[in-house]
Amino acid sequence: MDAKDILGLPKNSFPSSIEKKSRPPKESQRKPDGISREVYALTGGVPPLMPAVDASQLKKKPPPHEKVTWQWLPFTNSARKDDLNLYHWVRIVNGVLPTGDYSFAKYNKSVDIIKYTDEEYEKYLTDPTWTKEETNELFDLCERFDLRFVVIADRFPSSRTVEELKSRYHSVSRAILLARATSSGDVATHPLIKEPYNVSQEMERKRALSMVLSQTRQQEKRDEEVLIEAKRIAELRMASKVTEQSQTAVATNADAGVTERAVPGETISPSNVQLPPMVVPPLADNASTLASLRMLRVYLRTYALDQMVQASNSSAGLRTIKRVEQTLQDLGVNLKPRVPTKAVCAEHLELRREILTWLNLQKQVQYKEAEGSSFRDGSYGETPGTPKDRTFIPDSLNFGVSGERVSKKDQKRKAHGAPPTAAHKRPRKQKASDL
Repeated sequence: MDAKDILGLPKNSFPSSIEKKSRPPKESQRKPDGISREVYALTGGVPPLMPAVDASQLKKKPPPHEKVTWQWLPFTNSARKDDLNLYHWVRIVNGVLPTGDYSFAKYNKSVDIIKYTDEEYEKYLTDPTWTKEETNELFDLCERFDLRFVVIADRFPSSRTVEELKSRYHSVSRAILLARATSSGDVATHPLIKEPYNVSQEMERKRALSMVLSQTRQQEKRDEEVLIEAKRIAELRMASKVTEQSQTAVATNADAGVTERAVPGETISPSNVQLPPMVVPPLADNASTLASLRMLRVYLRTYALDQMVQASNSSAGLRTIKRVEQTLQDLGVNLKPRVPTKAVCAEHLELRREILTWLNLQKQVQYKEAEGSSFRDGSYGETPGTPKDRTFIPDSLNFGVSGERVSKKDQKRKAHGAPPTAAHKRPRKQKASDL
């Protein structure tokens, strides 16, 4: 006897309804190969930001015939002009010291800055707004900072803008190149000659870009509403214009049809079959898109390209658009130009229109071939008086099916109507009186 017996408590002090909740088993994650246990415990399995080294490379052993050692050796860098000697650890294989220049010296790239003499400056480069000392300082800073004009403008002693520094550098370089060349055709392909720097255009571009980037949400929403309304008005005008043109064309065709008479013995051929309407890239939508873009006054070239592509794809189906994009990828052309200049965007849109026209022509050719094959196959295989929508069933088949059904029904009727024979009578139960 214990305390529970004295107090009259049950042996199991905890009620059966209360049970310990079983904890869900933890998912065991296997540690990846090539990572130590401590690093895996710290990261918690989170993938690193940089690509990890292949695990096979971590456990790769050097060949047995190679003896690898590390030595603390001096080195010089050809990119430096002071011949400074520094030390670093060098991997030595079989006691052979590495030869050649410092491995990171190849990354010391510099821009070739055009130099000029005093005679050339006095003859070709005089400018009333620039002194010779300022020009010399500008070219020294351009060589020092590799044409990073934002840094050059910060280091320049006088207050000159970035655009003014760029304009002076380009004008001086162009003048020296043209003066030293025997003919203008020799330097026609040089970037400084081929693409001259325009100060006013650059300033206007930066001002427009800052205006676009500084717009608020309300201004962007208002511009979108203006674009939508302008596009709707342009579509209405274009639709009314197309309706007028179609009515004029119908009237002209009707007048021409009155004068021409059909030949009674003319046969139908695939060339006379009316083809389905050909989907033509909508130039009207492009015109309306351009009109709506002009109302913005300031817009990005990429935004204009997207709008033009959407307008050109408005009349095509989803499958056709995917085929156009697949054709561009097969040709090695990006779906969006990397350098969306005006000329590049125009050529890109023209290529899309040509691909769409080519796909539509393919559809027309396939339709023509299908019509021709159908006329060849059906020219002698049909009877004029036989309707096409009915299927001919022989009478024998109909009679067999209906006769079989009728015979089954007659058998059922005879089975129900005929009196039962003795063979089919059920034995009657004998009563006690009969016995």
